[in-house]
Amino acid sequence: MGIIGIEKETLKTMIQENVKTLYRKTLETALPEEIYQAAVFSLRDFITDKWIKTHETYYKEDVKAVYYLSMEFLMGRFFGNALINMGMDQVVKEVFAELGIDFNTVEDAEPDPGLGNGGLGRLAACFLDSLATLELPAYGCGIRYHYGIFEQKLENGYQVEAPDNWLEDGDPWGIRRNEYAVEIKFGGHVRAVPKENGGYRFVQEGYQSVMAIPYDYPVIGFGNNTVNTLRLWDARAKNRIDLKSFNEGNYQKAAEEETLAKTLTDVLYPADEHYQGKELRLRQQYFFISATVQRVVERFTNDHDDFNLLPEKVAFQLNDTHPSIAVAELMRVLVDENDLPWEQAWEITKKVCAYTNHTIMTEALEKWPLDLFSRLLPRIYQIIEEINRRFCVELMEECGNNPEKIRRLAIIADGQIRMAYMAIVGSHSVNGVAALHTEILKNHELKDFYKLFPERFNNKTNGITQRRWLLHANAQLAELITERIGDGWITDLSQLERILPLVEEEAFRERFMEIKQANKMSLAKYIKSAKGIDINPDSIFDIQVKRLHEYKRQLLNVLHIIGLYNRLKMNPGLDMVPRTFIFGAKAAAGYHRAKLIIKLINSVAEVVNHDQSIGGKIKVVFLENYRVSLAERLIPAADVSEQISTAGKEASGTGNMKFMLNGALTIGTMDGANVEIFEEVGEENIFIFGMSADEVQEKYNKEYDPWSVYNMNQEVRMAMTALIDGTFDRDTGLFRELYDALLNGFGGSRADEYFILEDYADYDRAQQAVDYAYRDKEKWAKMAICNVAKSGKFSSDRTIKQYATEIWNLPTVPIDF
Repeated sequence: MGIIGIEKETLKTMIQENVKTLYRKTLETALPEEIYQAAVFSLRDFITDKWIKTHETYYKEDVKAVYYLSMEFLMGRFFGNALINMGMDQVVKEVFAELGIDFNTVEDAEPDPGLGNGGLGRLAACFLDSLATLELPAYGCGIRYHYGIFEQKLENGYQVEAPDNWLEDGDPWGIRRNEYAVEIKFGGHVRAVPKENGGYRFVQEGYQSVMAIPYDYPVIGFGNNTVNTLRLWDARAKNRIDLKSFNEGNYQKAAEEETLAKTLTDVLYPADEHYQGKELRLRQQYFFISATVQRVVERFTNDHDDFNLLPEKVAFQLNDTHPSIAVAELMRVLVDENDLPWEQAWEITKKVCAYTNHTIMTEALEKWPLDLFSRLLPRIYQIIEEINRRFCVELMEECGNNPEKIRRLAIIADGQIRMAYMAIVGSHSVNGVAALHTEILKNHELKDFYKLFPERFNNKTNGITQRRWLLHANAQLAELITERIGDGWITDLSQLERILPLVEEEAFRERFMEIKQANKMSLAKYIKSAKGIDINPDSIFDIQVKRLHEYKRQLLNVLHIIGLYNRLKMNPGLDMVPRTFIFGAKAAAGYHRAKLIIKLINSVAEVVNHDQSIGGKIKVVFLENYRVSLAERLIPAADVSEQISTAGKEASGTGNMKFMLNGALTIGTMDGANVEIFEEVGEENIFIFGMSADEVQEKYNKEYDPWSVYNMNQEVRMAMTALIDGTFDRDTGLFRELYDALLNGFGGSRADEYFILEDYADYDRAQQAVDYAYRDKEKWAKMAICNVAKSGKFSSDRTIKQYATEIWNLPTVPIDF
């Protein structure tokens, strides 16, 4: 029996009946994806009872709810996670076994929806899991992209993008809610209509519009009765077809609205190197924000007529700058549609909205050209102009007539709307996502705003959900921990500290390392199957998986591999522990240099893996199409976690936490949450290298000549030469751009912009320390166990509790069932 009380025989019957009803097949003839869908529909019956009860309770008790607004929700596969949170995983596995069905095959048949780019979207998914587990009323709000982040394929070592068609075989988890459809308006013009009180009402006319249709997905709390909602908005034409134009033979015009709607939600993050891409991305942002705001306010007005109560019932959390247009849209709905005076609406808006900043790099703070914005969203542009005008008046009162400072802080300046600035001005809370990140925001990137609004700035170090990243991804390790300390850690990760004394127990260390070895052998088998590469399960599995970006420094990793390869070529008998370097990364479709680094990694792999003279001491593997389900294979098998960004560039990182939780040791810079991991585990259980954030800043401010590193370090010189001497590109000059970017600057970038050459020697020192430490099996086991034991701080449950108490003022609401 599972905790929701499904009898095994009942479940068997339901699955068989659903296979028959949905596909006109029996279990013997059904495909794995058909059995998967039949199983989901069987479970959904029971989930939906709790789902209805949850929302009935929220309405009845008139509770405050948080709406987590995000362009990305990288949820991963739903099925396995839902089973664990419902306490049904063992029951369903037994049911499948008794029916003669391989559970793993069925689980693998579920598509892995790529509705996010990386850490931002995965963080949002972890937060939703924690919100439901902590019994907090919450909605995730985003877009139901028809195609997620592209499916990455490799052709001759190059990244090629293919559509991620996750909806191809249906969407068994999503429930379409036509009754909550809302109209979203683009373009046209704004007319001022006089009101009786002497003011004006602003009306948008001559616009194009689409209908936003919500699809609701269940977010199941662990071990409780809460089922919250992920609401993803899809677009549909207001009028499916213009029959008059069609009958006149003008077929293109007849389908214009349909095409606009379809394009709007087709693809996650359209390439925005061109104007049309920028316009589509802005349309997407306004589309899901306007739909959410309109629906939330409509629901509020069903039960309340005093808008001053809105902040007591609603919190909007803006996940980065993409949803920051919510500030202006809420003002529009309050002022234009509900006749609130500007001043009252503004106070309400600031109390409702809170902003999370996820980036240190100024160029990543979103800005929109005025001509594009004002043409596409004329009324929203007027509102932002007025917000900016009033803010500039406040600045003059605060700072005197200082045009330069006002220009520096204005929301509209230099022909652009600066969305991060609007989010700060229009929110009551601005948070960073790691202690170092927040300090950099306060003291550097946003220091002028911090001086203006010091009370708004706070830190909320990111976290991950242990339910997916240990209980689901690493079942054997989860079982060992539960055997020794009980299962309280599943909802209170700080309890992992109780395994710390077990580091002195030989039997526990051996079992821990046996599990790691089993995970490594499983991954080796997968790599052989997927790539045809034989890897040594006794080698150090050194893994770097994350988005491909120059500041994350995959190039430092591969340059060091080249250095190590050169060392082995000169001395094949070199005393070293065999090492398997594993990469997974997608580069943005238009990011040329990132794609060139992927090609370099694959070219290095091709040479190194086929060179018999080095005796298999190093292997290099690039696993294409990195995604949540692949991360669940990789992370439990890792010995070493590469977190090597240029200090001061990574806001937090969450991959570092997942690896730590699964007993991998971090080699990294003092950047993002690495700083806090270092504080938790101590310097003896982590491999830190490289310049600090302050030293990096100092280096930027001074003259830095990478040629001096090149001339002084023979290994660097030889590795750099290998980029251009034909070793990896058969004399085509393919990697000359990377060589030039590091030594001379290229395409407008400064030479060695991310200090790869500067940090190389210290990185190599840390890598040699890894090699030395791994030889002492007992010491390594103790270090790995210590990392697991000290990972309690990095649960998203802890992060969400802080958001709930310090930003949202959101009480728990238990659901009786």
